[in-house]
Amino acid sequence: MNRRQFIQTGAAFSAMATAGLQGFAAKKNDFGCQLYSVRDKMPKDPIGTMRALASMGYTQFESFSKDPYWGMSAAEAKKFFKEIGVDLVSTHMGLPDITEASAEKAKEVGLKYLITPYIGPQKSEDEWKKRADDFNKAGELCKKYGLKFGYHNHGYSFETKDGVKGQDILLANTDPKLVVFELDIYWAEVAGENSIQHFEKHAGRYELCHVKQLVTRDPKPAQGVLTTGLLDYSAILKAAKKSGVKYFMVEQEQYAGDSMDAMKENAAYMKGLKI
Repeated sequence: MNRRQFIQTGAAFSAMATAGLQGFAAKKNDFGCQLYSVRDKMPKDPIGTMRALASMGYTQFESFSKDPYWGMSAAEAKKFFKEIGVDLVSTHMGLPDITEASAEKAKEVGLKYLITPYIGPQKSEDEWKKRADDFNKAGELCKKYGLKFGYHNHGYSFETKDGVKGQDILLANTDPKLVVFELDIYWAEVAGENSIQHFEKHAGRYELCHVKQLVTRDPKPAQGVLTTGLLDYSAILKAAKKSGVKYFMVEQEQYAGDSMDAMKENAAYMKGLKI
């Protein structure tokens, strides 16, 4: 091999190695945590709790409550999350709390979504359509601040009553440019929905999801750590990602032991998951 061939071959190998490293980086599993999972810890020590979660490998947070920044100003919150290497992607917030002021602060902190987590079962198709109108209005407000408005389901959204399924009405009557959805996979599955088929049918409408394990259905649904349960998250999250889901938020509301121990085990599971 002459010098010219050697240089060309070396450059080719270098390009291949760089491409390989880029491919590996692209496959990194970024995953988040809904802070409601550690609601027993957050009011007592929000800063220490969030630092501990970040050290477990959670690179994204979704907050909750009327004060989703836990006493911090917008500047303080932005600085803190940058310091611990976490992207505060979203917060759960009641529909009446989504105002010009809350949207402005969310923009300052750097959030991407304001998400309403609960509206309760509606009594009729017309009521579901009214909620869809409310969502569109909230979406218009959020858009002014460079945010997106979203809705997080519970089981009632997927229950069919009098031939009406609320989630279907919300999806059909909201503007995709104004309203996105966050699928709580656990609650959808508890209500009898096949989450994989649902993601496939509504590709592009869901940008976030809650990753929560169903460990038993009888005598009533129960949750547990992600490592063992009835939901095959390898398959479900592949379908979610393919359909357009960008953020995977781990949430657990029931524990056999300490909430932080469970979230540490959940983080280890997510790190090893290939999707």
